[in-house]
Amino acid sequence: MKRLLSIELQKLWKNRASRVLILSYFIILSFIALIASIKFTLFGVEFRIADQGIFNFPYIWHFNTWVASIGKFFLAVVIVSMMANEYTYGTLKQNLIDGLSKEEFIKSKFLVVFLFAAASTAFIFVMSLILGYSFSSYNEPSIVFSDMSYLAAFFLKLVAFFSFCLFAGILIKRSAFAIGFIVVWFIFEKICQGLIGWSTGNFDGIHGPVRFFPLEAMTNLIKEPISRFQAYKAIEGQVSGAKMAKVYAVQWYEMLIVVGWTIFFMLMSYRILKKRDL
Repeated sequence: MKRLLSIELQKLWKNRASRVLILSYFIILSFIALIASIKFTLFGVEFRIADQGIFNFPYIWHFNTWVASIGKFFLAVVIVSMMANEYTYGTLKQNLIDGLSKEEFIKSKFLVVFLFAAASTAFIFVMSLILGYSFSSYNEPSIVFSDMSYLAAFFLKLVAFFSFCLFAGILIKRSAFAIGFIVVWFIFEKICQGLIGWSTGNFDGIHGPVRFFPLEAMTNLIKEPISRFQAYKAIEGQVSGAKMAKVYAVQWYEMLIVVGWTIFFMLMSYRILKKRDL
């Protein structure tokens, strides 16, 4: 396992574009900390976002994982390119000639997927702890380490999405077309969601058949946290006079759907690679 991972990391690090994208991804994740310094004036009163409770424990786990998941597209490009380059430069065929089996080859790719997801999760965990202890009004361990399910959901979301990207890269073999396929699939899901919503009157992707679609299922793992924020609730209550009930917690059945898709993408990637004439 260590040997397989070492081979893949060498390929990625020697590729300048991949190296830049990986570094850019983690630098962009660090920008979440810059939110703490943002100030704005409302009705003549100056506010700093960090002082409004946005980095309070345990809310910070929800907010940071949701924001961080937006940047996953940087690593998506790396993963799609990683697979496409195997065909373009003939390294896949050379690896097989050198004695690497197709099973070991696909295993090495998924090791990279898990490594990226694990590294991203660890990074968000450490950064959230630093920001939380710097700005949170609650520092009791029982509060700090509650709602950790968002980190598990974040890790699973990345593993599933990167597995989907790897599947697209293996299926299509060209990075630009593979990325295009992912974008088209995203649009397809949104069109289906709109059509189903139009016919049923329910446009919420959390309910109905669209929640079983891969990208929508990944999105549903971590719901948007903005409406959960206390300040937003207060404004909403003043405007509408009532607060809509919404479940923000990570649901086990939503995680199960995403696990199912992850296994599907892994098995299909291996099946395609195994049957394809290289």
